[in-house]
Amino acid sequence: MKKTYLFAGISIFFWSTVAVTTKLLLGAYDNIQVLWASVFFAGASLVVFNVATGNIKKIKSYTAKDYFISMLIGLPGTFFYYIFYYAGADMMLASQAFIINYLWPIMSVLFACIILKEKMTVRKVVAIAMSFFGVVVVTSGELLHFNKVTLLGALFCVFGAVSYGIFTALNQKKHYDKSITMMISYAATFVLTTVLNAAKGDLFVPSLGQTLGFAWNGIFTMAIANTLWVIALGKGKTAKVSNLAYITPFLSLVWTGLILKEELSIFSVIGLVIIVSGIFIQLKEKAEPKHSLKIK
Repeated sequence: MKKTYLFAGISIFFWSTVAVTTKLLLGAYDNIQVLWASVFFAGASLVVFNVATGNIKKIKSYTAKDYFISMLIGLPGTFFYYIFYYAGADMMLASQAFIINYLWPIMSVLFACIILKEKMTVRKVVAIAMSFFGVVVVTSGELLHFNKVTLLGALFCVFGAVSYGIFTALNQKKHYDKSITMMISYAATFVLTTVLNAAKGDLFVPSLGQTLGFAWNGIFTMAIANTLWVIALGKGKTAKVSNLAYITPFLSLVWTGLILKEELSIFSVIGLVIIVSGIFIQLKEKAEPKHSLKIK
C-alpha cells in the first residue's frame, strides 16, 4: 500500500508542474512546436519502458487494424488534448488554464454516458453543471473586463478537457494494453506534429536549457506520470487513489505563484473549489469506480 501512494504521489507532483513548464516553453514556441518536442521524449521513454519490462512483446500479436485503432483512441488524449490546452495556456494565466483543464474528470463521466452508454443520473447532471459554473467563476474577472483573448484561451482549455473525456471513454471501450497504446499514440502525435511544423517551416533545434524543459515535460509529466498512475491504480483501491488526483490543481497553484509569480485571484480559488466539489459529487455515486482517471 505504501508503494501505491508513493507512485500516486510522484504522478501528482509531476502533473502539478505542467502549468509552469508549459508556460515557460510557450514563451519561446507555439503550442504545436511545444507538443512536437515534448512527445518525442514521451514516446521514446515509453519505448524504453516497454522494452525494459518486456511489454514490447505484446506488439507481435497486434494486427494493422489494432495499430490503427490504438492510434485513433489515443490521439484525442495525446494530440488534441495538448494542442487545445497549450493554446489556451498561451492566452491566459497558467493557473487559470490549469484549473479549467480540470474539467476533464467531469468530461470523462459525460462521454462515458455518451460513448459507453453509462446511465446519466441527477447526481452526474448536478456535478457537470457545477463544474461548468466553476469555469465561469474562474473567468468571471475577464468577463467583466471583456478580455476576449483570455476568454478564447478558456474555450480552448474546455476543448482540451472534452478531448481528454473522449480519450478516456474510448480507452475503456477498447481494452488494449495502456502503455502500448500510449506509446503508439505518442508516436502518431510526433509524426503529425512533425508534418504540421514542417508545413509551417517551424521545425527547430532547441537550446540545451529548452531541451531539458521538453525532456521534463515529455518524460516526467507525460510518460512517467501516466505510467506510475496506472500502476498505483492497479495496486490500490481505485476510488481512494483516484481522489488523490484532485490535490494536483491546488499544488499547481503553489508552483505558479512561486515560479511564475502569478497573483491568485479570488475568482480562481472559488472556481477551483466549485469544480473539484462537482467532481467529488459524482465520485460518491460509485462504490468502486473504474472510469477514466486511470490515465492522465
